[in-house]
Amino acid sequence: MEKVRQTLRDSAVARWTALALVAFTMLTGYYLTDVMAPLKGLLEQQLSWTSTEYGIFTSAYGWFNVFLLMLIIGGIILDKMGVRFTGLASTIVMITGTAIKYWAVSTHSLDGQVWNFLGLFQIKAQVVMAALGYATFGVGVETAGITVSKIIVKWFKGKELALAMGLEMATARIGTALALSTSVPIAQKLGHVSKPILICLIMLCIGFISFFIFTFMDKKLDASQEAYDKDNEVVANEESFKVSDILKIISNRGWWFIAILCVLFYSAVFPFLKYAADMMVNKFGIDQSIAGTIPAVLPFGTILLTPLFGNLYDRKGKGATIMIIGAILLIFVHAIFSLPFINQWIIAVLLIIVLGIGFSLVPSAMWPSVPKIIPEHQLGTAYALIFWVQNWGLMGVPALIGWVLDKYCVTGQKLVEGTLVNTYNYTLPMIIFTTLGVLALIFGFLLKAEDKRKGYGLQLPNIQK
Repeated sequence: MEKVRQTLRDSAVARWTALALVAFTMLTGYYLTDVMAPLKGLLEQQLSWTSTEYGIFTSAYGWFNVFLLMLIIGGIILDKMGVRFTGLASTIVMITGTAIKYWAVSTHSLDGQVWNFLGLFQIKAQVVMAALGYATFGVGVETAGITVSKIIVKWFKGKELALAMGLEMATARIGTALALSTSVPIAQKLGHVSKPILICLIMLCIGFISFFIFTFMDKKLDASQEAYDKDNEVVANEESFKVSDILKIISNRGWWFIAILCVLFYSAVFPFLKYAADMMVNKFGIDQSIAGTIPAVLPFGTILLTPLFGNLYDRKGKGATIMIIGAILLIFVHAIFSLPFINQWIIAVLLIIVLGIGFSLVPSAMWPSVPKIIPEHQLGTAYALIFWVQNWGLMGVPALIGWVLDKYCVTGQKLVEGTLVNTYNYTLPMIIFTTLGVLALIFGFLLKAEDKRKGYGLQLPNIQK
């Protein structure tokens, strides 16, 4: 007869407290991720950056993750060393990268320096160092992201998994919303474009403390699980991760469909947010000091909607269908934004709200679907490989948009606080984002068809009754 004993995760208070601690850490990370997005205009004014240089800096987020395979290595470390070690290490990396980035943007020691790379191109030393700091941070925040995903599976499997993931994403999006809405006022109030990064650095240190507190709870969970297994004579039959499991993951067609859907969808959202404030200034004539507040509506909207859709997936299923609907909304929004005659700010607000709904739908179903396709002992690496594929888009698309703006979209110049800055037509960039949405929709249908063939259960509820 099974003895009456529960693990720590059976306590609703304990598992939701654990979620709150790690979600706050991700909030601090996402604040830094997007804090420079509304500052494009100020970077041009105060530091004389071009759109191409801004695009290069923004693309740096994925440099180390993509080319040095740091994200994949992080996933392997996660499956080998566990969530506590990997989470603390990734948070320290985030802090280190942010410190480098802050130094680069705030110091005068790099003023006037231009570095020549292999005789092929020249770039400002300040841009290079800021980019290296951002690339280092990117390793930390992406590894932290897969770590938190595995933590949520560990604490919520068989329970409110999609709701928990939705709430974590919603909390992280608070960081994005704060970055988009507060970075310009902070920079203007404190007198320099680097000051919002300093605020981020302080917040990340607090986020590290939050995750450190979580590690004690997670250790207690492991102890309670061991006691439960011993009392009930449960034999652990879960395999340990092997490097050869990578081949099993990448040979899974369903995993590939999720990974490609992920890179296409996120490449049409996050890079868009990097340029959205500048588009509000150039296309809709909104003042630079408040332009970031309109794209900030998107993450604020997801704060409510992502958990709502996650809860729907937990209880009703239809995960693949939810992702398809999200992709359709993405296409609609970017297609309307690409129309040259759409230049009323109220329409921009409405489109951002619709985009927020789409942005809530896809992640709320996509991330909880991965454990239905991949065994738990391979989960950290599976998430890492998805994030690695995603980073190709997060690296390439911002650089592409910056280059396209400088090459094809400059419409003139205007004087801002005594400095001449370019003005841009955003039609072509929005067509690029629309195309990414169309491709994401195609892979959404392919994923639904694969689920029907293999019976992964993506259309079934997550909560086990």
